[in-house]
Amino acid sequence: MDYKPLTIGNDVVEFDLGGSGEDDAIALDLEHPDDGYDLFEEDDLVQLASSSARFGDDLGNGDPNLEPYEGMEFDSEQASRIFYNSYARRVGFSTRVSVYQRSRRDGSIICRQIVCSREGFRRDGGENRSKRQRTITRVGCKAQMTVKKQNSGRWAVSKLVKEHSHELVPPDKVHCLRSHRHVSGPARSLIDTLQAAGMGPSGVMSVLIKESGGINNVGFTKVDCQNYMSSSRQRTLGSGGQLVFDYLKRMQDEDPGFFCAVQGDFENSTGNIFWADSNSRMNYSYFGDTVTFDTTYRTNRYRVPFAPFTGWNHHGQPVLFGCALLLNESESSFVWLFQTWLAAMSGCQPVSITTDQDRIIRAAVVQVFPGTRHRFCKWNVFREAQEKLSHIYQSHPTFEAEFLRCINVTETIDEFEICWESLLKRYDLDSNEWLQSMFYARQQWVPVFLRDTFFGEMFVTQGSDNINSYFDGYINASTNIQVLIKQYEKAIATRHEKEVKADYDTLNISPVLRTPSPMEKQAAKLYTRIIFMKFQEELVETLAYPATVVDNTGSETMFRVAKYGEDHKGHFVKFNVFEKKASCSCQMFEFSGIICRHILAVFRVTNVLTLPSHYILKRWTRNAKSGVLLDEHALGLPNDSQDSSAARYDNLRREAIKYVEEGAESECVYNVAVDALREAANKVAAAKKHGPGVVQHTPKNCSQQLLSCTVDQDKKIEELAAELEIAIQRCEAYQVKLLTILKDMEEQKLKISVNVRNVRLNLKM
Repeated sequence: MDYKPLTIGNDVVEFDLGGSGEDDAIALDLEHPDDGYDLFEEDDLVQLASSSARFGDDLGNGDPNLEPYEGMEFDSEQASRIFYNSYARRVGFSTRVSVYQRSRRDGSIICRQIVCSREGFRRDGGENRSKRQRTITRVGCKAQMTVKKQNSGRWAVSKLVKEHSHELVPPDKVHCLRSHRHVSGPARSLIDTLQAAGMGPSGVMSVLIKESGGINNVGFTKVDCQNYMSSSRQRTLGSGGQLVFDYLKRMQDEDPGFFCAVQGDFENSTGNIFWADSNSRMNYSYFGDTVTFDTTYRTNRYRVPFAPFTGWNHHGQPVLFGCALLLNESESSFVWLFQTWLAAMSGCQPVSITTDQDRIIRAAVVQVFPGTRHRFCKWNVFREAQEKLSHIYQSHPTFEAEFLRCINVTETIDEFEICWESLLKRYDLDSNEWLQSMFYARQQWVPVFLRDTFFGEMFVTQGSDNINSYFDGYINASTNIQVLIKQYEKAIATRHEKEVKADYDTLNISPVLRTPSPMEKQAAKLYTRIIFMKFQEELVETLAYPATVVDNTGSETMFRVAKYGEDHKGHFVKFNVFEKKASCSCQMFEFSGIICRHILAVFRVTNVLTLPSHYILKRWTRNAKSGVLLDEHALGLPNDSQDSSAARYDNLRREAIKYVEEGAESECVYNVAVDALREAANKVAAAKKHGPGVVQHTPKNCSQQLLSCTVDQDKKIEELAAELEIAIQRCEAYQVKLLTILKDMEEQKLKISVNVRNVRLNLKM
């Protein structure tokens, strides 16, 4: 089975309220303190969660001789904690974080001490101490590792004490130590599923032990399992749940297109909750070709299990398709959530979906989205690699760069597989189980296998290095249920403002053209500003990419396109001159919807002066939100889109922006536009004061009629001119093809003449 990794730095922390003794105050090496720093002691000593369990990260499988030493460097404080906890698992003790040191200049932590969990002594609680006698676990052990931040940004071990004043735990008992125990996300999902089937703690542990290959690999004890199952039965939204339900009821009254569903009792839910407003559902009708299901709350241990469905709008900005509160993480619950979301989106499945690589989520996606391409979030894979291969990252500083290069830079499947095999052999990782499992699943996360499917990202190598988070900066690990809805509404408002700003910039800020190409001028009028800038970048780069014909047989011509001076990095483009269709080996258009420099280079040498219509995705254009892509009845939206205040606002905004753009073309048109606005303002004021009954529809005056007629004629002329230009280009293409054929015929005729002459000479002789 596949299990989800554990992130040390973001685990739920446990506090020891017993405090620490005076020894804690002197545990940090301050023989030569810097006057620029303050020292603080953590009253609540953090219990570091495990990174070395079957359901977490078995770092003990690394080099057994890899031990800490003074001067040893790490990329981050978190990396040092992961390493020391892994070392502790191999040796046989538990760890916790002790004191730290902050900089007076910026308040950042620049020194951290990690100690044996039996360091120091507990304080005597006096009269207020609990009647229950607590087990004495602290015996004054001096073992510790102190790391300090260097000027380079890396962290180095400044003090190390390896000797312990107590017996160490044997390998078959180390999984019982607190810093090596953790019920991870995948384990929780499996427990939820088994618990929902009626299985008790003993039965659940039996399954976990069997699947993990032994109790030592489970990563937690039966008591931990019992505690989790007990808390799972009681998991609800708590006192803040009423705020969520009040919000859902209010939105149902205010927004006719609002959709919500609860798995279980609406008033006292212990199941999942899903909702999507009318804007989210309409956005899906425009931009629902690719979707991200963001479960950051699981990896970053959010207090609220909040998971949004998101995508990309026509400006390349995150757009929302609905939200969920996941109070149950069983497979059946994820299936319910996906089915409910799909129903809210009129049953129209996306082309692609991105999630984390959890086994439970994978099973639910296969069941609900059978025709959708499923991708794992590459950011999650890389984060898991840092944990699973921590010992390699530490002992071989060059491994990470080579690993990333193997994933992101390879351009063909063969190149990736050769690079992968070479990497494993070079670092002796052929038998690493995690790498083997990820290689088997390579078609779902390695970019070279995914380029033939649309994911809407600007760069092929981007690959969700950081998952598309619509609520980044608004909802995080500290957000509680009481403030969730408030932050949710803030994020919605801010994202809407950014989209309006991008719309305004697209319509009112003309891009600077960098070439005399008619194609660039065409794209500037079609695409939104940010998408045009990406297209322009590709177009300009064609000047350094000559295209060479390598095969001209049949209906398609094969070109090889390589950057000048880099012939070894060529791409191949197949081009049908009659249909003006091309396909490139880089597959950028299939992946991002933006045509690549290689195809544009072929267009340049074959005199294709404007973009063919099949290379213009409407979702990236200024008019992406014009028209309805899905049936409003199927969406459950009101038949009249003006019934929704949000829809009315959006429609008026778009019409106003178009009106302003046309009204500013000339002084004459401007005067007509101003008069019309004043008249419209009077009608709006009258309607607000007396109601719509007093407003009369007056016929257009002569100037308005003349303007309308002129605009229609101009549009017709533009359409005819465009058709004429396309016809001319086709004729030129046929002419080029015909000249090539005639040239070949002349060459063949010449060869035949020479042969005939030779035959005659031979006969005379």
